[in-house]
Amino acid sequence: MKKTIKAELILENGVKFKGNAFGYIKETVGEVVFTTGMTGYQETLTDPSFAGQIVTMTYPLIGNYGINLEDMESRKPFLKGFIVREKCDVPNNWRCEMDLEDFLYQNKIMGLEGIDTRALTRVLRDNGTMRGIITTRVDDLTPSQIKQKFDTYTNAYAVKEVTIDEPYTISGPSTHLAVLGCGIKQGILRDLAKRGCKLSVFPAFTSAEEMLAVNPDAIFLGNGPGDPKDIPTVIDTVKTLIDSGIPVLGICLGHQMISLACGAQMEKLKFGHRGGNQPVMNLVSRRVEITAQNHGFGLLFPSLGKLVPELSGGETEHAADGDLRAWVRRGIAPVVMNERFGRIRLTHVNLNDGTAEGIQLLDAPCFSVQYHPEASPGPTDAHYLFTAFTRLMDGEENYLDIDTAKDRLAGWNFAESETAETEEN
Repeated sequence: MKKTIKAELILENGVKFKGNAFGYIKETVGEVVFTTGMTGYQETLTDPSFAGQIVTMTYPLIGNYGINLEDMESRKPFLKGFIVREKCDVPNNWRCEMDLEDFLYQNKIMGLEGIDTRALTRVLRDNGTMRGIITTRVDDLTPSQIKQKFDTYTNAYAVKEVTIDEPYTISGPSTHLAVLGCGIKQGILRDLAKRGCKLSVFPAFTSAEEMLAVNPDAIFLGNGPGDPKDIPTVIDTVKTLIDSGIPVLGICLGHQMISLACGAQMEKLKFGHRGGNQPVMNLVSRRVEITAQNHGFGLLFPSLGKLVPELSGGETEHAADGDLRAWVRRGIAPVVMNERFGRIRLTHVNLNDGTAEGIQLLDAPCFSVQYHPEASPGPTDAHYLFTAFTRLMDGEENYLDIDTAKDRLAGWNFAESETAETEEN
């Protein structure tokens, strides 16, 4: 039986949570966040977007199906710590290769279990995400020592940490995509490859000229960690890519980079959107999607430009409170006039807090969403966005106006199956 090692989480506001350490026992500092996924803890652990963060799982039992190395979303975990209410020591699944604690130990990740994760989540919701320390020096660190540890923490180089070193190619018979890898998940690449795409994947700080030199049919800007304002050279690259006239799709960090390329302002969300249950309205199709998300920054849509009244239901002013759900209630996808790229439409809105979840450039072949259409883990409602990207490349004007229910059922042959069963009987 393993020896119990006492540990505590010390938050920046002075609140402490005492529990037991597991995994790799070494003091760690990071931004403490929470994610609401009930399953998919391995994808969470290996999502590069969590680089530099201490991740709290709100679901109480974690590790019950173990770890399967085929389901890694990156070459290794980049998070700073992992907090659970209870870890499973005896996982049960036919694909299990190791348990959660062994995985954390092998990857030098500090874990903390046995705390009230519901109470911690309430603290973060009420006060916002904040820095934290997981330490085995329970009630031993002085205020000056704690302050010094917080002061030395930075996550400004997260993209540099998670990006790949060299370009590589994934063969495919159809559309050739140039992919900017700022910490892109393997699940996204797998989904694109399943659709027959040839993928040329580039490191985050590759120039636009080098990416365009492979003559891609389109550009894909994937997810990644940190504050998008920390990578200004990449933002400049995105500006050039949009100017090229080649179709562009951005998701998560890619959406934020496109927004900054358009001259927008970003805000740090109080506690972010992390988990697989975020409701989003597509203002073009009027369909609601339950989406998988992982981000702490959001686009301030009004900062993109002034409203175009004739394309925004006659409105001339943005809502003073910034809540974009007013457009949901009116059934309007508003359009602004942007100084650099012309008309930009708000296409998606988060129904929980009224923040922007997607935009569409009307005078350039480019659109973006703040969430993950590949759903690794999470619901598959947003898979249609890959279809929309295909329609954009085919030159369709209303490429986002898709019946998501029909798109999800594409390829299913219910009628044929029922006929076959009837004939057999």
